[in-house]
Amino acid sequence: MFARMLRVVPRIPRGKVATYGDIAYAAGYPGAARQVAWALHGSKGLPWQRVVGAGGKILLGGHAGVTQRLKLEAEGVRFVGLRVDMKQHHCAFQMLAPARKRSNARVKMQNAKSKASRPKRGNGVRSKR
Repeated sequence: MFARMLRVVPRIPRGKVATYGDIAYAAGYPGAARQVAWALHGSKGLPWQRVVGAGGKILLGGHAGVTQRLKLEAEGVRFVGLRVDMKQHHCAFQMLAPARKRSNARVKMQNAKSKASRPKRGNGVRSKR
């Protein structure tokens, strides 16, 4: 999952930004914006400053947030207050391909065995209390 997300980040051109949600969507994991933040946290050599929160908000606090803003301004990104001007600098992606959920035959077999070995519960008739 993280590898797919990290492959999307270098596709953001200089002077443009994308949201965490945009990256997750483009990687095939819509709704996984928090995982994008985790993936970026341990990465090296990526243009991390081009990834912002929804609406263009810089979500990093303290020195890291100031650094992100300065790097973006150096790339020509304009701000409206504390947010990136998304109308001018938003980079839209298309989804690479939906991520496939892996099926694990061993897990399926174990689940089937455990269901078969369970004793049946009652006769299906509910008792009144």
